[in-house]
Amino acid sequence: MKKIAVLISGQGSNLGAIVRASVAQDWPGRVVAVVSNRADARGLQLAREHGIATAVLDHKAYADRAAFDAALAGTIDRFAPDLVVLAGFMRILTPGFVARYEGRMLNVHPSLLPAFSGLHTHRRAIEEGCKVHGATVHFVSAELDHGPIVAQAVVPVLAGDDEAALAARVLAAEHVLYPRAVRWFLEGALQLKDGRVTHRGHEPQGWLAEPAA
Repeated sequence: MKKIAVLISGQGSNLGAIVRASVAQDWPGRVVAVVSNRADARGLQLAREHGIATAVLDHKAYADRAAFDAALAGTIDRFAPDLVVLAGFMRILTPGFVARYEGRMLNVHPSLLPAFSGLHTHRRAIEEGCKVHGATVHFVSAELDHGPIVAQAVVPVLAGDDEAALAARVLAAEHVLYPRAVRWFLEGALQLKDGRVTHRGHEPQGWLAEPAA
């Protein structure tokens, strides 16, 4: 049984989706640890309710980003995970940390990368007049919100959408997209070569998450 460590900073809704899917779909792996930089992260309680080990490292207690990342890596490595999953972990990671878990650390971003890296993705998509938006799961690289793309879900931008409405629909898409990508990794179905990710069984890696109204 493979082991997953999940890093969070907030409510942990993607964590919950992954935990539920791992049981319901009988994955060859389980979440064994949830680590947060915030003691008040709601996702920690969700983890405890499922009997998952938790740890908190307050980034403000460390002299700099490198010191925090070193402590974070030490905490993660205690659980010897096969995969590290970033699920709303609101910290920029140092290149050394990223290199330590290269090829076995995933992130989900609320846009169709490479469009709208960074923050306020939903607002920016609406302001730019985009007709589609969505979410991307990718392997983590040293460049923020970049790295080889594993899968994407497309969400139409509807007439009258505001930031909150679009964000909610993209998050619902993430709850399907992210567990699927994590399962693929655990099954050994992903092949990463020359910066591109393919599915060995040729399953679709991009799809329309919901029909346009």
